[in-house]
Amino acid sequence: MKDQSEVACQQVHAAIQDTLYVVNGKWKLLILSILINEGTKRFGELARASGMSPRILSKELHELELNQLVSRHVCPTKPVTVEYTSTPYAGTLKEVIDAMIRWGQNHKRKIVGR
Repeated sequence: MKDQSEVACQQVHAAIQDTLYVVNGKWKLLILSILINEGTKRFGELARASGMSPRILSKELHELELNQLVSRHVCPTKPVTVEYTSTPYAGTLKEVIDAMIRWGQNHKRKIVGR
């Protein structure tokens, strides 16, 4: 029989795996960071801000939309423009993303020696 600490540890590992499953990959956190911190972006603006190819950006946005972290709005313009916004649910990741930004900046300073 498993003791409580082993069960708690397994629950923590499962929660981490669930989180990584949703935000996994090279680009999802970058996209969320841009949308959460800078607000709504059109597809082209988001491609330029992230440095991603349109094909990869489209795939990543679709996955974020499926996980209810990004909402897509098709504007009735000619030509059609599409805007992406982080959802209020994605806002629950702001603290995590901001902590990762700080950690990354501090890590770079440590490694570079500044």
